[in-house]
Amino acid sequence: MNIQQIDRQKFLDHLHAVEARFPLRFVGTLPRGTAAHIMEDDALDLLAEREGEGLSLLGLVRAEHELSDRLGRPVGIVLVGGLRGDYGERVKASARPL
Repeated sequence: MNIQQIDRQKFLDHLHAVEARFPLRFVGTLPRGTAAHIMEDDALDLLAEREGEGLSLLGLVRAEHELSDRLGRPVGIVLVGGLRGDYGERVKASARPL
């Protein structure tokens, strides 16, 4: 598996650019496979919070695509608000802060 590495500051700049366009705030990275709807092995799974109103499912997909384009690899976004129960607590605990 050949995973493309990206400079941390450049990575954060890309996240902030997407946050500026969509009502999201990225809070951490997740273990690969957490965003189960993204199948590629080199994908990046991110935990985010919804900021205010106005983020539809289509908007979330657009944010994933924009960030994927910026990073040059697939991205899956998991929303904190969508996590429930014990599984949700385990996912939140597995997040590595940005």
